[in-house]
Amino acid sequence: MSRTEGPGHPGPSPLDIEPGAEGDVRLLFGLARAVFGDRQGWSDRRVLMSLERDVVFVAKEHGEAAGYVALSLSDGPTVVEQLFVAPGHERRGVGRSLLAYAEGYAIARHAPALRVVVERDNEPARSFYRRSGFVPVEAELFELVLPLAG
Repeated sequence: MSRTEGPGHPGPSPLDIEPGAEGDVRLLFGLARAVFGDRQGWSDRRVLMSLERDVVFVAKEHGEAAGYVALSLSDGPTVVEQLFVAPGHERRGVGRSLLAYAEGYAIARHAPALRVVVERDNEPARSFYRRSGFVPVEAELFELVLPLAG
């Protein structure tokens, strides 16, 4: 479990990031589907497969699921398959904390980069990743080159 620190918090904040548990899949899928299920490109199967197959870390704020990040691992770059912030937890640093956690995890695994696919019409997400140091390497692919773990 990892405690994160937020702006204005002198010590640990109430946000915890921990590995996803098997029992989290239904809850996380339900949260994501409620927000994105009616959007073009949504796929129940793809999201469920990612939650079941990928390495998932869950952010909890005061014990309540505030978001998650799902990472696909390989010998090359680590890929952010999904990064989701639950309604009511936006603009509180949950997404930034999850992305930072994913970056640290990828560095610890000696991945050369962290990648994420972002749809062309999702300007808020594209802006978020740019502010986080990612650069576009293809039309819908952003990448953050990682330092080598020491």
